[in-house]
Amino acid sequence: MSVHLLKEIEKLKKLIIAEGTVVEESVTLSVSSIENRDAGQARQVIKMDDEIDQLEVNLEEEGLKILALHQPVAIDLRFIVAVLKINNDLERIGDLSVNIAERAMFLASRPPLDIPFDFKAMTANVRMMLAHSLDALVKMDPGMAKDVCASDDIVDEINRKMYAKVHEGIKKHPSRFECLIHFLLVSRHLERIADLATNIAEDVIYMINGNIVRHKVEDYVSSS
Repeated sequence: MSVHLLKEIEKLKKLIIAEGTVVEESVTLSVSSIENRDAGQARQVIKMDDEIDQLEVNLEEEGLKILALHQPVAIDLRFIVAVLKINNDLERIGDLSVNIAERAMFLASRPPLDIPFDFKAMTANVRMMLAHSLDALVKMDPGMAKDVCASDDIVDEINRKMYAKVHEGIKKHPSRFECLIHFLLVSRHLERIADLATNIAEDVIYMINGNIVRHKVEDYVSSS
């Protein structure tokens, strides 16, 4: 690898870490706005979206420039391809944070629901998955990435239970139908963030060893 290419790749790594840090903060604020019924935090998340979008554009431009000017191969090419995919997933996570924040603003404007919607377990797992997927990227740790992939089933199960709770809540409180649907959408957005964190972890595994483990994490486990 040439010295110039090495510097460009290090720059790309710093850009993806910076974007990941902002996206992680956006997710944290969005779930906090739901838990605390805090419209101010929700508005802060919405304002952050422009910053995330700009970071995504800047990183894509840098990645494409490296591909065009240096024509990297092998692990360098895998790194750049994976970073470009992760870049797209991070931007989508930012959009989902905005969706959650918009639900939070609506719910904060309505009386609270006396129904046991506990998002703490779900949000804790989602935030952990995102943080660990980004840590796996920084540390180039395929084991940590594999653990993120394995955690996705936990969030999926919580989301399924949320559907059942909303269905029961609509029966008991039909007049609160709109609020209940917003809760259901928050659950769906969180589940989707977990999916995207899993995508990032899968791309980290690919980046490190060239294994494509999408939809087959057990194959990675057996070969690691």
